[in-house]
Amino acid sequence: MTTPTLLVLDADPLPRLGRLTGRARIEHADASTLAERLPYADVLLVWDFTSHAVREAWPGDGPRPRWVHTASAGVDHLMCPELAASDTVVTNARGVFDQPIAEYVAALVLAMAKDLPRTLQLQRERTWRHRESQKVTGTRAVVVGSGPIGRAIARTLKALGVITALVGRTPRTGIHGPDDLDRLMSRADWVIAAAPLTEQTRGMFDARRFGVMQPSARFVNVGRGPLVVEDALAEALAKRWIAGAALDVFDAEPLPPDSPLWQVPNLIVSPHMSGDTAGWRDELGAQFVELYEAWDAGRPLPNVVDKQRGYVPGH
Repeated sequence: MTTPTLLVLDADPLPRLGRLTGRARIEHADASTLAERLPYADVLLVWDFTSHAVREAWPGDGPRPRWVHTASAGVDHLMCPELAASDTVVTNARGVFDQPIAEYVAALVLAMAKDLPRTLQLQRERTWRHRESQKVTGTRAVVVGSGPIGRAIARTLKALGVITALVGRTPRTGIHGPDDLDRLMSRADWVIAAAPLTEQTRGMFDARRFGVMQPSARFVNVGRGPLVVEDALAEALAKRWIAGAALDVFDAEPLPPDSPLWQVPNLIVSPHMSGDTAGWRDELGAQFVELYEAWDAGRPLPNVVDKQRGYVPGH
């Protein structure tokens, strides 16, 4: 039996794939060589999950890998019509980032409620200014995105005493549908975006949606940057339509130094780090090795993405 060829779209540091020695012929590519190597690969590991190289290279000539795995929760960076229409199985890193992102959201909620950014600024200025802060228990949150990350966020916020509602693509027990979103947002103290990027979710948080929110409410995006119309959010903050926001994902990453978002009042900017805790790359590598062993043995793969929807369907 021929040893399968595993092609890795590289990023530093490289994944630890020693357990696959003798079980896969491992080759490497970058954005400039991916197109020429795709026809010879059985499996593609998209380790550089910030790259759009797969989307650009996939429509070319020749055979394509039978399985593509991306070391990320989102798949929008690699999906193109030709891949979506193919027989290739796509899997993602579902499960690795859930609790770290939930903890990060909880930290942002507490930081904004307790006015920690201003406390740190006043400390730098050596200014003693007593203020009152907000009690988190009893506040209301709506989490948009009912996958594992959204559910982990909801559980963690509930542990803080936050009354939390989940919104998903379709309504079901314990989960609201999109038709309920405006009503829930109008009552929420916290609106958390944790949805995948699809044609339905792109730009869903726009000027109208920010206008629905209470002036005392705050917005957090840990999903995908294009979920948010950034100019609309900046305007909502500048005009104090909402009280504050935190963005961990952006339309353009890295966020350019000249982006006006750096200077928007009451906006916390972080560099797409909400899911990245110590050892996260090792977890991603170990997860892929386990998936490869299942694939090589002919067992069903977990984390299979519905390529038309753009995410792993819920159960």
